[in-house]
Amino acid sequence: MTKLIVTTDSSIASAIQQAGLADLVIAIERRLVWGRLPSDAELDTFFAPRTTQPRGLHWLDDTPSWRLEESDAKDRGFIELLGEYDSVEFWRGPEPNAQLILLWLLDHWRRRYDANPDFVVRALFLGVRDVDPPRSDSYPPVVGITPRQLKSASRAWRAYRARTPQSWCNPRMDLTWLPNLAPDRTALLKELPRPASGLGATELRILRLIARGGLQPFDVFPGRRKHNEPYVYGYWEVGALLDGLARCERPAVAGLDEGPFSLEMHDDPIRFDRYRQSQLSLTEFGKAVLGGDENFRRHNRIDRWWGGTHLTNERLWRWDHETRSLIAPA
Repeated sequence: MTKLIVTTDSSIASAIQQAGLADLVIAIERRLVWGRLPSDAELDTFFAPRTTQPRGLHWLDDTPSWRLEESDAKDRGFIELLGEYDSVEFWRGPEPNAQLILLWLLDHWRRRYDANPDFVVRALFLGVRDVDPPRSDSYPPVVGITPRQLKSASRAWRAYRARTPQSWCNPRMDLTWLPNLAPDRTALLKELPRPASGLGATELRILRLIARGGLQPFDVFPGRRKHNEPYVYGYWEVGALLDGLARCERPAVAGLDEGPFSLEMHDDPIRFDRYRQSQLSLTEFGKAVLGGDENFRRHNRIDRWWGGTHLTNERLWRWDHETRSLIAPA
């Protein structure tokens, strides 16, 4: 009996493969919590057999080519490959981006195959860095997908991709059928700017950490010392947010001696070392923002995406953490 496992982290994919729990393990690491989302056509092309898709825009691009070639899976389409295995499982990581990949995958399945998926989902409650390679078929627990849940996943995916966050915020949307799906919806909403500070949850966490004193840039990044903290954004996204707090019209953070946080900077050892050793502190304005006396967005521009919503100063959707309510642009 042949088994295929699809997961959302290439590291855990390697661990599962080495543990011998499947004939083939595929990783999908597409980032959906940051930047402008692809069009419908681009999203469908991602799961189609490879033709002219550039590197990074096909569902098999995060899996080593040797592993694909050994299993005769290179350049295959998602639905095509799944049909060749007796058992298929989707191992979803604990972070919101993994939830979004699952919603996207289920929506694609429903629109292209129009049938209940013959695969199950296993929800990983810990990140790959917190666990040993899995050694039992009973880990992690299994969640089946019913036709009703398939429709619910499709509605949730469309809500995240909508031009406003209103549908995603709708309390009548059933998100109880998978562990952490409802909390992840709230975690994503918390990344919208707050009414008082004008900053999202990760930006506020960065300011709170810097306020303790004696921190360098990578002390505010997701990492082993903060592995119990929930997070929405990863390495490159947190670097961009820190840039936005320090390299703007009226900075909230001082002491960032290098930037922007780009691949070019990482490829330059001198620039990267200068960035790494920067000594961060809050400006007086940053202290006022953290204390609730100033609003960051009144003095600085915003131009980024939250799902399908384009956030700008003129079109700024906000999330009130205290009342757990969405605030439309004025």
